[in-house]
Amino acid sequence: METRLLKEINTVLAAFPEYWEGDVLLKTKLIDDLREYKKELIESLLSNHFIKKAYSLEVKYGLIFKIDEFINMLRYKNYWDNSYTRFSNEIGLTSENKYLKYNTDVVLDFPHKDCILEGGMTKEDCGKQEVYYHKVLAKDEIDIMLSPKVFTNIKKYDKNGDHKFKEDDNLIIKGNNLIALHSMKKRYAGAIKSIIIDPPYNTGGDSFRYNDRFNHSTWLTFMKNRLEVARELLAENGSIWIHIDDDEQAYLKVLCDEIFGRDNFVNNVIWEKRYSPTNDSKWLSDSHDFILVYAKNKEIWRPNLLPRSEKQNKYYKYDDGDGRGPWRSDNVLVKSFSESGVFPIKNPNTGEEFYPPKGSCYRFNKDTAEKYLAENRFYFGKDGTGAPQLKRYLSEVKQGVTPMTIWFRDDVTDNQEAKKEVRTLNSENIFSTPKPEALIQRIIHLSTNERDIVLDFFLGSGTTAAVAHKMNRQYIAIEQMNYVQDITVERLKKVIDGEQGGISKDVDWNGGGSFVYVELYELNQQYISRIRDAKSSEEIEGLIEEIKDAAFLDFKINIDRLTKEDSEFASLSLEDKKKLLIESLDANQMYLSYSEIDDAQYDIPESVKLFNHSFYQNDKAVIDHE
Repeated sequence: METRLLKEINTVLAAFPEYWEGDVLLKTKLIDDLREYKKELIESLLSNHFIKKAYSLEVKYGLIFKIDEFINMLRYKNYWDNSYTRFSNEIGLTSENKYLKYNTDVVLDFPHKDCILEGGMTKEDCGKQEVYYHKVLAKDEIDIMLSPKVFTNIKKYDKNGDHKFKEDDNLIIKGNNLIALHSMKKRYAGAIKSIIIDPPYNTGGDSFRYNDRFNHSTWLTFMKNRLEVARELLAENGSIWIHIDDDEQAYLKVLCDEIFGRDNFVNNVIWEKRYSPTNDSKWLSDSHDFILVYAKNKEIWRPNLLPRSEKQNKYYKYDDGDGRGPWRSDNVLVKSFSESGVFPIKNPNTGEEFYPPKGSCYRFNKDTAEKYLAENRFYFGKDGTGAPQLKRYLSEVKQGVTPMTIWFRDDVTDNQEAKKEVRTLNSENIFSTPKPEALIQRIIHLSTNERDIVLDFFLGSGTTAAVAHKMNRQYIAIEQMNYVQDITVERLKKVIDGEQGGISKDVDWNGGGSFVYVELYELNQQYISRIRDAKSSEEIEGLIEEIKDAAFLDFKINIDRLTKEDSEFASLSLEDKKKLLIESLDANQMYLSYSEIDDAQYDIPESVKLFNHSFYQNDKAVIDHE
């Protein structure tokens, strides 16, 4: 019966092309028109005998269309060819949108891989029940959720106070990082030189506290959604650096292979984050984290060299006074054997000839050796009677060092040093494992040059932004947690004032510069924050009245039932009331879309409109304002 009913519904709806995108039913648009009682649509549905029998009731004076039952069937029943059950045995599309059984790649498969996870948690001490939006079934919802959003509460911080926004300003965005990343695409796609992120590690004790039984797959979905848009933002010669530990490192590596391409994997850096063992470890004491490094295009991306240290230069301690500068002795032999490298070198002081040891050869041919002799580039020992060694001049070596993949705490410091840096912010309880400025300094040095753009969309305490500021890089940083104003912004204000912590002395930092702080314009998101902060049922009751008038509610919810005297709502605990009220909000109306910026009901100030038009490069709107 269900199969026949499905065919009949499809037959009727086939006459309405506005509800289809290819073979995908645009259910949201269909439901909206049903709720608006679109006469032509309802008449067509009820003209069908099977639909009429299933979803209508004949009464004395006419016919009642069971519109809510029909809509519930559209949303919740697995009737449709494009429903999730169609993919139930093939969960997870590859990056090429091919089902696994049709693809020969090695890929990471997990539940909800084909979904978008908003990740809207704003407090680390409370979880969030997430909604998974399937990319096919919920295309309309996803398009709305990821559309460019309005920025508000705009303020520029510098030594002189607030000023007009400039295009090359540093930018701090408060709000959901997935939404903010998609809002950045028009202006910054292909423009970011380096992305440096320190996401939640999903260890059970970090900030990834989502109320979901698929915690591991939830984390992978969460990361996949964000890394896909991050790749779009990267410049062709850009790179991404992802901090992670053992819990998810292997899975994240395979996921990144899919998103960035296995050929674009650069290295897996090991950072010594801790020196002394932890005595309460049950197994081995964890002393390192990983930094996964991918290039947008490995063929053209190259890291900068690390500066040479005094320790490395001190070996160049000899000087012949011939204008070439200091030198050190170096080996004349090479591992790979070649006949052209087997010949004698005569010591000009003694006349003795020296051949390379049997089975080995010189690293140069005979003609080059004679040239080196003529130029006094061989060293024959302190007394001048030994075998030849090559003089390696400091002025002729690479004026930098190729970075290695193990980074010791002696070079880039460790978690303990990072905690000392954060203590000035009085935030030790929030950031248990911050990253030290010296570590981020090395990454920024390797991956960017001055005025290149650095992006961090898990800003936390603000280390990446602080270091980028001191190193004269432009930066964009996103943080959705509510502490951003009290902790992160305050740290960057201190940087402008010339604070001397972290790398300040190393880069001769004396203050200056500016950054612009903005927030995503909250719709339902503001009520979620207030619901979670409510301390009593009386506060909840007050919020219900406000939400009824101003919030966007889920169409399934009749919020008036929460205030009836016979309602079970009054008997619920405070936490259950909060949960139910949050669930009553439309999860797809958290932030205001830029397309609605001129809607009079929001009363957006002209200065805020101008900022947004400029950000989204809406030149006509900017000219109209000016």
